[in-house]
Amino acid sequence: MDRIDLFRIFARVVESASFTRAAATLDLPRSTVSTAIQDLEARLGTRLLARTTRRVAPTPDGAAFYEQCVRLVADIEEAESQFRRDPAGPRGALRVDMPGRIGRLVVVPALPDFLAHYPDITIELGVTDRAVNLIEDGTDCALRVGPIHDSALIARRMGEFRLLNLASPAYLARHGIPRHPDDLPAHQAVRYASPASGRVEPWEWLQDGTLRTLTLPGRVTVNSAEALIACCLAGLGMIQVPAFDVQDHLRSGALVDLLPDWRAEPMPLTLLHPHRRHAARRVRVFADWLAGLMAPLLRS
Repeated sequence: MDRIDLFRIFARVVESASFTRAAATLDLPRSTVSTAIQDLEARLGTRLLARTTRRVAPTPDGAAFYEQCVRLVADIEEAESQFRRDPAGPRGALRVDMPGRIGRLVVVPALPDFLAHYPDITIELGVTDRAVNLIEDGTDCALRVGPIHDSALIARRMGEFRLLNLASPAYLARHGIPRHPDDLPAHQAVRYASPASGRVEPWEWLQDGTLRTLTLPGRVTVNSAEALIACCLAGLGMIQVPAFDVQDHLRSGALVDLLPDWRAEPMPLTLLHPHRRHAARRVRVFADWLAGLMAPLLRS
């Protein structure tokens, strides 16, 4: 195994904090990963990792060497991608994570075109409303809806989703149509609990340039966008979701757009990838393709 392979394995172990997880993301036997780290430590003459029963963490020497490793590996991969005379273009496995409905409704139907254009790229697609840890899980990039707080990641803002206030005709027949935010206390919402924090999101709207919030009563709480829309269709309460998510239901009349003058703030859509001086070429071409795919659904 050459030095660059050793560097790649070491970096992935540090990022994953686990030999087993690193081996899985690299598609290598765990014994190969363990042997690679032993060889690297012997070559350098220093201990790079502190191992416990629960976690693997870099030693001070390991932390300093990790920073050098990621720069060296990124530089080499960038040089190879620039000078390799390969008509097939970018190649390799790409691990991507994104919210379930964006993946199912938007990305998956368009994937055949991407894969036809880049025949040497394979996609491992995670679709979940739960935010994964990109570094620990070895994910190359992730699409996120909402504010981004992780400064350790590189963020590419793609635009904003316009949010709608919605209810089903059956719900409105029972509870009436809200005409103004002052009517909201008499209504019910399908409550959405963040999969990450468990926090139930309040009802939000902009009024005279000020963001206002109200906790509406509701008998059902869910933790996925899929369930949120299903509950609204069933007449269980009002919801706030991105416009792209419900276009078919609006056209069919299954859902009704409410309070158009008092919508919530648009939600940003961001593509994240782990901090590197360079992103692999396959990540860059996927990010550019994804930006073009999402553009018609977003406010710039």
